Amino acid sequence: MYFPYLIAYMAAGFVISLVTFLWALNAGQFKDQKRARFLPLEGEPEMAHVRAPRSYRIKVFILFTLACSGLIATAVAIAVTVLKDG
Repeated sequence: MYFPYLIAYMAAGFVISLVTFLWALNAGQFKDQKRARFLPLEGEPEMAHVRAPRSYRIKVFILFTLACSGLIATAVAIAVTVLKDG
């Protein structure tokens, strides 16, 4: 059956989401909750165009790689399921 693939897929998703949550917690994403409620009321500050730092590009590349690997894992799980049953 395809249950081991489903469990492995769910476990991988859980691990990725746990790592992402721990990163956000470590980076201080949830520190100032009282300020967050007033953010929609603030105006956008005028900023000069700044080139993205190298660390930002690396993070975008890592997130893109994770998304692609998730899509590939889904395609492999579907292909294995279809080929085994057919």
